[in-house]
Amino acid sequence: MALRPAHVNIKALDPSAVGRFWAEALGWTAYSPGVTTYVGPPGGLVWPDPVVLGIDVVPVPALKSTVKNRVHLDLATTSADHQAELVARLRAHGATPADVGQGDVPWTVLADPEGNEFCVLEPREAHRDTGPIAAVVVDCTDPRAMARFWGEAMDWALLEVTDTLAVLRSAKDVGPYLRFTRTPDTKTAPDRVHLDLLPYSGDDTAAEVDRLRRLGACDLDLGQGDVPWACLTDPEDHELCVLAVQS
Repeated sequence: MALRPAHVNIKALDPSAVGRFWAEALGWTAYSPGVTTYVGPPGGLVWPDPVVLGIDVVPVPALKSTVKNRVHLDLATTSADHQAELVARLRAHGATPADVGQGDVPWTVLADPEGNEFCVLEPREAHRDTGPIAAVVVDCTDPRAMARFWGEAMDWALLEVTDTLAVLRSAKDVGPYLRFTRTPDTKTAPDRVHLDLLPYSGDDTAAEVDRLRRLGACDLDLGQGDVPWACLTDPEDHELCVLAVQS
């Protein structure tokens, strides 16, 4: 048994507006299949996408706090001109500069219209085939512990693990990376961005949730009530959801 990432979940006061922003950022399309806004490649809604990680923007009643998100997206670029053009275009669509203590770095840190931080990276060879999202980056205190948990939780391959960094990617070697980077920060506010995981057809959702608990996940009550998905936290209190298995 194993889970796969279904999409990146972003909470927003105005999911339609935030969804439109991310569609512009990624060159994708914002779909509105229900109360959420899903952002994925153009050409029609495909979920879960077999290659990319889409973004599901879900409504919440409050704006983001001033606390930096512990999960953010890194966007890929193909050249210095592309990086500059993308930064300028996103600022024209409502992105604002963000200072997260990055100092003098070759990438640009921005925030979306509701304050969710993200990075527009300089061109990197490792990202030439990831698509527009180069990586989902997670702040943590122990990358090795995160590698153990997430490496067992998902069917993605562990590519690198050190005291400061753990890197996973789809075993098919496609799509974005999942990077856990060591930081001194700990959780002080509810997560605004998290991963939603999905069992494969034929697997049992409840059994997968129990398996995550044995790996160190804890149940999370967000007031979700009786819903077909399970809300959990990983061993460092990052939120995640296990969605109902597809029939």
